[in-house]
Amino acid sequence: MASKENPPFGLLARFYDEILPGMHEMNRQARQRMLGTTMGTVGTVCDLACGNGGTAIELARAGKRVHAVDNSPEFCRIVRTRARAERLPIRVLRADMRNFRIPEPVDLVTCEFSSLNNLTDPRDLARIFRAVFQALRPGGRFLFDVNTLLSLDEQCRDTHWFESPRFKLVLRPAGLDLNGQRVRIDLEWFLPAGKLWRHVRETIFNVGWSDREIRQVLRRAGFKRPQFRDGMDVRPPMPGAKRGYDAYYLTRK
Repeated sequence: MASKENPPFGLLARFYDEILPGMHEMNRQARQRMLGTTMGTVGTVCDLACGNGGTAIELARAGKRVHAVDNSPEFCRIVRTRARAERLPIRVLRADMRNFRIPEPVDLVTCEFSSLNNLTDPRDLARIFRAVFQALRPGGRFLFDVNTLLSLDEQCRDTHWFESPRFKLVLRPAGLDLNGQRVRIDLEWFLPAGKLWRHVRETIFNVGWSDREIRQVLRRAGFKRPQFRDGMDVRPPMPGAKRGYDAYYLTRK
C-alpha cells in the first residue's frame, strides 16, 4: 500500500531483518497453528505484503505455487534475488494491496505481521478485502493478522533506538488522530557517509479497527464467519507481549 503520505518501504525494507529479527519464525508458528492440517490441501498461495519473502520462500520450498505481492520496490528486489538464488519459481508482483490482481485464483491468501495496519485511511480495509476476495478460488482461505487499537495506542508512547554498523535509527511516534484509529511514526535514519552521517527521514502511518469493524468489512466483502485467535495463543512467547494487542483471523470465500 502506498500514497504520498505513506510511501512504500525504502530504508525500512533494506534493514528490516536487523530491526525486527525473528519475524519469520513468529509468522511460521502462527500460520501453522491457524491453518493446521488445512495447509496440506493448499496448492496455490498469494503472500500479500510479502516483505522480504520469508513466507513466500518457505511455501515455495514446500512445493506450493506462490505469488508474492508487495508495493515496495526494495522488498520486491529482495524476494526476486532470494528466489533466483534458490531457483524457486515465485512470481513477484509489485502492486498496491488495495487493488492488486494476480494471474490465477489461489487456495490461500496470507497477509502477515500486521501489514494491513500500514494504511493511511481506515476505510481502505474494505478495498483490500474485496481485492483478496477476487484473488481467491471458491472455498479459498484468507489468513491475516492485525495490531489492535490497544496496540496502536501503545505505539504512541515510546521512542525506540536501533543501531548496527550499517545505520542508526530513531523511531519516534507522533500521536494519534482519526478518533484514535491512526498513528504517525517518524523514522529518523543516520547512514554512514565517509566520516560523517547522512540523515534521512521516512514517515509511515498505521491504522487500526475494532474486532466488530473487521468482521463487518469481511462480511460485506463476501467472506464467511472468521475464526479468531489472540496473538498470544498462536505465536511464540515474546518479551513484554500482552493479550489483546494483536489478533489473527482465518476466513473463507
